Amino acid sequence: MDILEAKHITKVFPGVKALDSVDVTFRQGEVHCIMGENGAGKSTLIKCLTGVYTPEEGEVFIGGESALKNKKLFQKIAYVPQEIDLFMDMSVAENLFIPYERSGTHGLVHKSKVEERARPLLEKLDIGVSPESLVRDIPVSKQQLLQIARATALEGCDVLMLDEPTTSLTTKDTEKLFDIIHTLRNQNKAIIFISHKLDEIFEIGDVITVFCNGKKVSHAPLNQVDIPWVVKQMTGKSMDEAESYSPDHVGEEVVLDVKDLTGDMFQNVSFCLRKGEILGFAGLVGAGRSEVMQGILGYLPVYEGSVTYYGSPWKLGDTSYSVRKGLLYIPEERRAQGILANLSVRENISVSALKELGGKFGLSKTKEQNLADKVIDDYDIKTPDIEKEIKFLSGGNQQKAIIGRSMSAKPRILIFDEPTKGIDIGTKTEIYRLMKKLAQQGIGIILISSELDEIKKCANRIICMHQGRVTGEFWAGTDKEAVLSSILGLDSKTEGEEVNE
Repeated sequence: MDILEAKHITKVFPGVKALDSVDVTFRQGEVHCIMGENGAGKSTLIKCLTGVYTPEEGEVFIGGESALKNKKLFQKIAYVPQEIDLFMDMSVAENLFIPYERSGTHGLVHKSKVEERARPLLEKLDIGVSPESLVRDIPVSKQQLLQIARATALEGCDVLMLDEPTTSLTTKDTEKLFDIIHTLRNQNKAIIFISHKLDEIFEIGDVITVFCNGKKVSHAPLNQVDIPWVVKQMTGKSMDEAESYSPDHVGEEVVLDVKDLTGDMFQNVSFCLRKGEILGFAGLVGAGRSEVMQGILGYLPVYEGSVTYYGSPWKLGDTSYSVRKGLLYIPEERRAQGILANLSVRENISVSALKELGGKFGLSKTKEQNLADKVIDDYDIKTPDIEKEIKFLSGGNQQKAIIGRSMSAKPRILIFDEPTKGIDIGTKTEIYRLMKKLAQQGIGIILISSELDEIKKCANRIICMHQGRVTGEFWAGTDKEAVLSSILGLDSKTEGEEVNE
């Protein structure tokens, strides 16, 4: 049975038609996957289907009734956003049942009763946190599972909409999520699953709809298509699975030498980075990779160990020193830590080069605009104009703006932390080629990624971490199973003699 329908939906923003007469139908007992490049119109469609946006043309039907005429019908849709959207200073239990009126909690809210009611739901997803814990004190992966648990707890929902739900989840947590999706599908719920991860789409989905430039370009049962078909529908180009993005020539000069580094989330970590190299850090969510890099940057404390930079001692605990020396970190949480969401594209690009942009009477607007125009052109950033607030750009274009901004600071080492998180396959390829180009200019690059295929495509060497320790070091061409065993902590064998030749 059709439970949710979009008919001839058109949504227009100044200078752009975000959705162009879109028709799409979602059925009960079906996992419907939606794919498309960043900026294809997926987010706009979500907001029309959940009542956040009102389309200029078209209609949304829920259970056969017009939701635009009866807004209460939108309560039949539970939506889990890609970004964490929780109340950090409230408890797990309180977050789980917000909004209270939609989760069957009426009248005066009793803390103890809410916590007791929360326990079986937390156990069902095996979240492993206490109902009374503050959300800010639990890991990001658990926060994402909490969002999913909250959506499933809402009463009267016929549709569960998941937007990039696995980006912050461990492999084990992803398996739990998929089990829940199978259960809900068997309960005749409609599941809308939005992801850029093609392997997940084919594992969990029944049907797929592909968007491009605000239009629905194709729809098919997933058992009748393959990955190259999906990529071609999204990008208009065939995928070259054999293309490598690792630098062809790596210098002998060691730019960063880390010895026995120990902090809160990592122990005795040692590695070296060479000039013009892409060094991959592979591991599960929570393995300690980001924490090591944030320790070197000076953002997190380091208790033991040493770092040398181009042969000279490195000063730990000072982020300003790190930036002055040319070590820049591009964070995983792009929206929360990478961009200044309410500022324009121009301001986001120029913020790292304010000294160079000075004029007689303060900041030179002409220099600032010239820099923004150059970065937008050099990094192919798609934006209506430089005054557009950066939060309205797609994730891939935000990432390219962050990279362009970083390059204006003339870095010697760049740390990319999950650089393609939430980014479509076409833009991923652009980011990969960009990293390779920067490495070939002599910049040392550290790539942290939870996608093993990404690491193997881009890195010259791979450092594996598990539970805060280095468990292996491999060439990128090493057998995938050997690297995976090291990531899982099953085999700590290191190809150190071979790698360091």
